[in-house]
Amino acid sequence: MEIGRGAEAAITLYEGTVKKYRMAKSYRQAELDQHIRQERTLREAKITSEARKHGVPTPIIRDISRFELEMEYVSGAKIKDVITPELSERVGEMVGRLHRGGIVHGDLTTSNMILQGDRIYLIDFGLSYYESSVEAQGVDVHVYFQTLHSTHDRAEELVEAFKAGYSRTAPAPEAVLKRVDEIKARGRYL
Repeated sequence: MEIGRGAEAAITLYEGTVKKYRMAKSYRQAELDQHIRQERTLREAKITSEARKHGVPTPIIRDISRFELEMEYVSGAKIKDVITPELSERVGEMVGRLHRGGIVHGDLTTSNMILQGDRIYLIDFGLSYYESSVEAQGVDVHVYFQTLHSTHDRAEELVEAFKAGYSRTAPAPEAVLKRVDEIKARGRYL
């Protein structure tokens, strides 16, 4: 059963296993397309697993082939549907641990977080990469803040709660949060 489709992949669920298949892109030369799809699949699997080592709950990768990941299905509510200041603070702690591990998620939205019981899982590492710069981490956090402002009531309260959690676990929280403000200011002039 298909449960999602993005720009790059179709996502199906079968007997408790999620399969994420990266589809071919006809506009790319075939050999290049295969290389890109395979590299992105491998990178996503590696970073998803690496994030767990840094204390970030993620789906367990069960198998990987050239263009497909098989992983644990994480059931629960999307954070976008249940967010509270307390949950946003916990998201901040989780993102701080991710950044401490030198990982940038790349698509840090409340749709890519699932609350299962009392645990928040981070999913969809398809745009993730290894990077420890303040700029990259600032962009990651900026995306989360934009999501809050565009889709949630009480956005400022949720942002402040995130900052509190992030400041406890991130390697350079003051520098990253200052950069978020700079990134936001840049956008005003585009």
